Amino acid sequence: MANNYHVPVMLQPCIDGLNIKPDGVYVDVTFGGGGHSREILKHLGPKGRLIAFDQDPDAQANIPADDRFVFIDQNFGFLKNNLRLKGFKQVDGILADLGVSSHQFDVPQRGFSIRHNADLDMRMDQHRDLTAAEILNTYSEDKLHKIFGIYGEVKNAKSLARAIVTSRLEQPFADIDSLKSAIAGYIPKGKENKYLAQVFQALRIEVNAEIQVLEDFLVQAADVLKPGGHLVVMSYHSLEDRPVKNFMAKGKFQGEVEKDFFGNQQKPFNVITRKAIIATDEEIAQNNRARSAKLRIAEKI
Repeated sequence: MANNYHVPVMLQPCIDGLNIKPDGVYVDVTFGGGGHSREILKHLGPKGRLIAFDQDPDAQANIPADDRFVFIDQNFGFLKNNLRLKGFKQVDGILADLGVSSHQFDVPQRGFSIRHNADLDMRMDQHRDLTAAEILNTYSEDKLHKIFGIYGEVKNAKSLARAIVTSRLEQPFADIDSLKSAIAGYIPKGKENKYLAQVFQALRIEVNAEIQVLEDFLVQAADVLKPGGHLVVMSYHSLEDRPVKNFMAKGKFQGEVEKDFFGNQQKPFNVITRKAIIATDEEIAQNNRARSAKLRIAEKI
C-alpha cells in the first residue's frame, strides 16, 4: 500500500464544498504543502483572491507565484484580525485541513514522527515556548494523566503518567528515544505503533493548544463568512471532529442550540453534510492518511 503523503486528502470534495465563485475571496487556513491552495487558484478568475495561513516557516517554500495569492504567517486562531489587517472583512469560503502536514512528519528534527529519534519538540510554530520535552519534564502526574487520557485516548494513561514522572527523576527527557525506552514496559504487545501515535498525538495537541485554537477559529469563521459562504473542515480524530460537528449544527460546542423568544434557532450555519464525508477505498489505498479523515461542510446563514 502506497503512503503518498503529499497528495491533499479528499481534494475534490474540499474544492466542491467551497462552491468557488471566480471573483470570490477564499481562505485556506492550513496551507502546508499548498496542494489545496493551488487547486483553489485554478478555479479563481483574475479578480478572485486566496488568503492562506500557516505558522510553520517551512510552509513558505511552497508559496505560489500568483498575484491573487496572499500569505499570512500566523496561526489560524487569529483569523479575523489578520484578515482585517489585509483589508478583508468578509470572505466567500474557508477551508481547514486539520491534519499535521506531511512535511512536519517527514522532517525528523521537528519531533512529530515516532519513526525517527529527534528532540522532543513538536511545535508547529517555532516561536512558541512550550515543547513536548517541557511537558514531560515539568507537568504534574495528574496533568499528564489528563493529557494522555483526553487528548491521546490512551487506555493506561494513569500508569503511563506515573512512569514518566518516575523516570524523569533519574534523567530529564531530551529526545524521542529516551521517551520510548522509559515507557516501553507500558506499551501493549503488537500495538506499539498505535500506542506511540496516541502518546505523540496527546503531546502535540497540548504543545500547540490545538483544541482551543480550533474553537477560536470556528467562532471567528462564523463572523468573517458572508451569508451563503461555505465553511469546509477536515478532521482526523474525534477530538477535532466533535467541536466542528457541534459548532456547525448548533453554533456552540456544548449543549443544545439556543432559540429566540419566538422559538427560532439562533445559530450561524446550516449544515450541508448531515453525515461526514469520508474518503473512498481507492483514495485510502493510494494515501493512507485519508483513512481517518472526516469532511464536514456548512453554509453561513
